[in-house]
Amino acid sequence: MHINFVKEVKNDFMGRTGLVILLGLLALALLAPLVTHYRPEDYTGLIFQPPSAQHWLGTNDVGQDVWTQLLYGARSSLLTGSGAAVLAVLISLLVGGSAALLGGIYDRGLMRLVDAMLVIPPVIVVILVAAYLKPNLLLLIIIISISLWPAGARIVRAQTLALKESMHVTAARSFGGGWMYVLKRHLVPEMGPVLTAVIIQFARRAVFMEAGLSFLGISDPSLISWGKMMQNALQFTYLDVWKWWLLPPGFALSLTIMGFTFTGTALETAMNPRLRKEVHHAGD
Repeated sequence: MHINFVKEVKNDFMGRTGLVILLGLLALALLAPLVTHYRPEDYTGLIFQPPSAQHWLGTNDVGQDVWTQLLYGARSSLLTGSGAAVLAVLISLLVGGSAALLGGIYDRGLMRLVDAMLVIPPVIVVILVAAYLKPNLLLLIIIISISLWPAGARIVRAQTLALKESMHVTAARSFGGGWMYVLKRHLVPEMGPVLTAVIIQFARRAVFMEAGLSFLGISDPSLISWGKMMQNALQFTYLDVWKWWLLPPGFALSLTIMGFTFTGTALETAMNPRLRKEVHHAGD
């Protein structure tokens, strides 16, 4: 089935909406120094100031510009989400692909490990590990990716089992191509759209997990995070400051998750013929 997935996602309303949201957030994160006059750690000299022309979202309890922190928090969320998602997919590809290609005891042993990891609630494990290690950004990405890869490994294994019986893979094997060559040159390109969808879903979960860890106060203290902004704002709910301090990071987090969800749903619809038919009939 040859489908132009980029075109399909762009032609889907939810796909277009998700892409616009994600590209808009990415642009704001990358252009943060141009969009704001402050650094996130700068002291403005004013505390608990309401939104104004000088401070679009006001200031917090230590005089920092909330709008600036929101922009730099987008960097942390998107970097953590994309980094953890890509790393988790690479682990899934290595584990799931090798299990399907080698089979036997190796396959059964790895799949039992995957089953065991899927039973354990990943959020609890991540919280416990992060609480003891006090992770920085890199370690946080690794911890989150370790909790995500088992689900991806099962998907990769199923796709690999289906693809390794195809004619071009059989031909490559008959001409002496090893399994690593076949995986790199044939199977991974064939699974490109599926892996892209998995990366998007993993990124959505990783952004939420990073915000949750920051909200619980078990992430890097020097990291600007939407979850940490919400945690700090909750200490002053008896004042009116929560209106411009708590709601913006919560809205930004919801918008980011919504962008990943819309894009992933559109991509899944493009890959699944049954969903494509249902959407087509619904449009008629």
